[in-house]
Amino acid sequence: MKFFQVRLAQIQGKIRSRRLDRGVETSPAKSLLLFQHLKPKGLSIGMGFLTQKSHHFLEDVKSIGFTKTMDDLDRRKLSIFNQLNFFQLVTGLIVPITFLFGHSKFALNSFIIASLPALVSFIVLYFNLYRRYQAGMIVYFILYPVVTSFVYMKGMNLGVELFFILYGILSVFFLQEISHMLFAVTLSMVSYFILAVICKDYTFQLQTANFFFYVFNQIAAMVFIFYGLYLIKKENNLYQFGILGTNKALQENNIKIEKQKAEIEQKAKELSELNSLKNKLFSVIAHDLKSPMYALRNLFTQIQQQHLPLKELKSLIPDVVNDLNYTTGLMDNLLQWAKSQMQSGTVHLQTIDISDLTNEVVNLLLLQATSKEVVIRNQVKSKCYVLADKDMIQLVLRNLLSNAIKFTPEGGSIWIRLIEDENKYHITVQDTGIGMTKEALSKISDNNYYTTKGTSSEAGTGLGIMLCREFLLKNGGKLQIESEEGKGSRFSFDLPKAS
Repeated sequence: MKFFQVRLAQIQGKIRSRRLDRGVETSPAKSLLLFQHLKPKGLSIGMGFLTQKSHHFLEDVKSIGFTKTMDDLDRRKLSIFNQLNFFQLVTGLIVPITFLFGHSKFALNSFIIASLPALVSFIVLYFNLYRRYQAGMIVYFILYPVVTSFVYMKGMNLGVELFFILYGILSVFFLQEISHMLFAVTLSMVSYFILAVICKDYTFQLQTANFFFYVFNQIAAMVFIFYGLYLIKKENNLYQFGILGTNKALQENNIKIEKQKAEIEQKAKELSELNSLKNKLFSVIAHDLKSPMYALRNLFTQIQQQHLPLKELKSLIPDVVNDLNYTTGLMDNLLQWAKSQMQSGTVHLQTIDISDLTNEVVNLLLLQATSKEVVIRNQVKSKCYVLADKDMIQLVLRNLLSNAIKFTPEGGSIWIRLIEDENKYHITVQDTGIGMTKEALSKISDNNYYTTKGTSSEAGTGLGIMLCREFLLKNGGKLQIESEEGKGSRFSFDLPKAS
């Protein structure tokens, strides 16, 4: 404060001299007001500066011996150890220094003996500074009780016997080996019992020499005990929170891993199915698609080379037409499948009048049905709108109706029905065909590759039903198959109503 007063007087002198040069006088009252205004600001700035410096100094003390490779738990433990030793160093020097300069009977050797516990704290901090942590622990938990006992044995009772309890408490927290911990606790407790309980005859009693400092040491010991317990509890809480956070992170990672594992397994399953389907497609392309082309080539070769009569030529045409019908359906299926794969299974939902779509499919296959004298009864009423991908549902209807024609004998019937539900339509294609055995139905239901010839020896690839099932799943439906050998089959699926 004196510094601020001197500086203020200097400033006032300069201002006054300048104003006198200009013919202006400054009143003492104004100068006093200026000082009163600057006084609280100077105090607040000074206190803030000291607080900041103290905080930085304490942080430096806490971080003695820190390394970049040290984990967080060891770092926090070392911080607690440094704090306790620093404050024990400071408090351990207060009484000896005070008595050295203020008590005539307090000799230099007594000062040295009384300062030994503080010296131990200094040595511990020194070892920590040079990262010899194990040596620091040994010095603290062995030398501290020994040195404190030495002070008492020299006849000096400084009122620091409660520090033995502190050593025992800290040994439980800092020492990892059970044997080391038991040794430190035993040494501290035995020393406390002998020096504080049994021995009473001391040449220097701080309690009688200076009761204030005796109480100070007792309070300091209790403060250290509770402060040490507080720091240990705080550290344990942080450690537990850290473990909980780590466990939570591990659980989240496990969930992510399980999710990724499930996704990988699903992708692997899909890839396996695609590979299986690819092999089937190659088989279809290599055999089933090639055979009709060869049949056409052979027919035209015979016409060219042998000049077949018209009657014989006409007799060959139905077989060629059947092959072409089969080839056309196969090409449509292959193209639709390839399209769905290239678009990554994208479904283009739109509002469709299912009656118009069934009429289109019936007209497309009417010639095939007429050639076998199979009657198609389309009982789907008009103005029934569904939300689906038109191309996919058209392929489903075409395959189901084509299969029904294929496995229905001459003179048979096929029904296409629609049943309205609350929020969906149930569509059925039923025939009076030859039906399927339980074995054949099981293969189709399990999505296995299965093919057989129709009632007029129509060829098949087994690809159509697989595509129907796949496309219906993408449109929110599911293919249901009912069949009995000799009594026909019924294929049905659901589609959501368009809002």
